[in-house]
Amino acid sequence: MGQGKDTKVVAPETSVDTQAANGGGKTAGNRRSFVRNVVVGSGVAAAATIAAPNISRAQTTTWRFQSTWPQTDIFHEYAQDYVNRVNAMGGGRLELQLLPAGAVVGAFQMQDAVSAGALDGGHGVSAYWYGKNKAFSLFGTCPPYGWDANQFLGWFHYGGGEALYRELVNDMLGLDLVGFLSGPMPTQPLGWFTREITSAEDMQGLKYRTVGLAADLFAEMGVAVTILPGGEIVPAIDRRLIDGAEFNNPSSDKILGFQDVAQYYMIQSFHQRMEMFEIIFNKSKFDELADEQKAILRYAAEAASADMSWKQQDRYSSDLIALEEAGVNVRETPESVLQAQLAAWDTVIENLSADPFFKKVVDSQKAWTERIVGFYRRWDADNDMAYDHFFKS
Repeated sequence: MGQGKDTKVVAPETSVDTQAANGGGKTAGNRRSFVRNVVVGSGVAAAATIAAPNISRAQTTTWRFQSTWPQTDIFHEYAQDYVNRVNAMGGGRLELQLLPAGAVVGAFQMQDAVSAGALDGGHGVSAYWYGKNKAFSLFGTCPPYGWDANQFLGWFHYGGGEALYRELVNDMLGLDLVGFLSGPMPTQPLGWFTREITSAEDMQGLKYRTVGLAADLFAEMGVAVTILPGGEIVPAIDRRLIDGAEFNNPSSDKILGFQDVAQYYMIQSFHQRMEMFEIIFNKSKFDELADEQKAILRYAAEAASADMSWKQQDRYSSDLIALEEAGVNVRETPESVLQAQLAAWDTVIENLSADPFFKKVVDSQKAWTERIVGFYRRWDADNDMAYDHFFKS
């Protein structure tokens, strides 16, 4: 904008001043001079207007944005979907460059790197920061009150969850972060095992990978828990360092190669009934952006959230069928395990609610779930009845 902004169109004012000095007379010469100067002035202004976008493009804000996922994982694809939306809406003035886990820091170090400014932003899950404060997992792998991930996102946006999230991240922990939750995930499987799980007793003493509050849950059930990032799980099973593990979904599990190291895929579980992604940015840098750029980062998270909820329907169902066709033994988790998980949740919630903030979040979530799930249980017709009518012989 520099040259155009500093250029002053003075000809019309000069012409008017000249007319006033001459008693307001309007000679043909004055009229021609006035028109000529207006045209010239308009041309300068138009040139400045046309040049402005080019100068804006030269001032592109480009940020390094790392995921916590291996490059081949569908989760990294979801991160790319978000980046694509930001870049498309950014109009050349705001761009994110996506990097996979480990490109700058390891998966579990991503939050610290963004807060410190070593990365500008990142894509992960809140449960990965569980070691800093266990309440982080309430914004990712929260207790199964009967709700799903989309209803959780309703709580986050309309039930007070986002204010509680900021209280934890900014006020309590003093992290230089701003974050958005995005991408509703369905129930995660109990996981992959070298032998079939037929009862709650089979979990006793099992060496098992999970993250977040599920670590407390399974410890309560007598499981020996190991916390590992996604890219390290399959090698750990292959070397028999662990007996079983969960990650998230059929597409991720298939790509990561779980079927090559374990024979049994136990689906259905209450340890992580649902989850969602966390998209974070360095707050100091975020605050320096123009308002429209901040809006792009937020609204792209909402758009990517909707798209992911549709994409996963296709990919997860197709990949589960592919795993079965490849010979994987897919089994439903026994009811005794599910009941044991719910009983363990009671203990975990009670113990951790000794922390006032943890309890405040739990109470807020339960109040939302009781009302929202209660509404839909009354309002919706039974989908199982309809499905059985049309598809069960």
